[in-house]
Amino acid sequence: MNPTPEIYDSSRQGNPLVEEFIFLMKYRNLVSQFVSTSIKIRYKRSFLGVIWTLLNPLLMMVVLTLVFSAIFRFQIEYYAVYVLSGLIAWNFFSSTTNGSMQNMVLSGSLLNRIYVPKSVFAVSALGTGLVNLGLSLIPLFLISLVLGLWISPVVLVMPFAIFLLGLFALGVSLILQTAAVYFADMIPVYEVLLTIWFYATPIIYPAEAIPEGWSWIYRMNPLYYLITAFREPLFSGTLPDPLTWAIAILAAVFAFILGGVVFTLKAHEYAYRI
Repeated sequence: MNPTPEIYDSSRQGNPLVEEFIFLMKYRNLVSQFVSTSIKIRYKRSFLGVIWTLLNPLLMMVVLTLVFSAIFRFQIEYYAVYVLSGLIAWNFFSSTTNGSMQNMVLSGSLLNRIYVPKSVFAVSALGTGLVNLGLSLIPLFLISLVLGLWISPVVLVMPFAIFLLGLFALGVSLILQTAAVYFADMIPVYEVLLTIWFYATPIIYPAEAIPEGWSWIYRMNPLYYLITAFREPLFSGTLPDPLTWAIAILAAVFAFILGGVVFTLKAHEYAYRI
């Protein structure tokens, strides 16, 4: 059953963040439909279908393991698990943020015809990313078991790490969507920035490989702490240190609040700017 169409009232003075959340709850079925459609479109014409979601990170893991462990000789036990866990977390973040911008731009005509909460595009991209992340965890745990890595009970905190990573991705997505509405070249520019961000984050190499004088690059990088919080419980079998958790939580909450504020400030202009 479709939600009752909303009537815009310019005299309404409610908190825009609260109103956006309320409307998003009313349109939660639309979010589910967007996520379902996105998943179906992605795998509809794919020969391997959902299996590709499992194979893609595995193939990347094999290539990176051969290159960095054999050529660069990074001495990390269970390096394959280290790389795969980092790639899965990174792919979730990059696909969510990229997808939210594309959803907003490509679905702009919808905003001109009917009312929908503008944040529905970012939230649906997040939902799609979570589905793909859940599927990617299957090969991650299988590879860990095959390599003989002991899986500690502390992996039970991984859902909280995923929650923080998702909150951070959502906040960044809302900021990027706002930028994409006003700057048509934002999508290709962000792809370049993502490449730089990827290599500036210890995903395929250990943080210790960075010279001490350049360690500020990853210490100032919020994704380093978020990915560490996701990776450490499985890879090392231990909980990340309190500082890592504190920075990860702070980064996620700050990005979410900042994204929400930036996004809602100009939300009333999006329909006629896209």
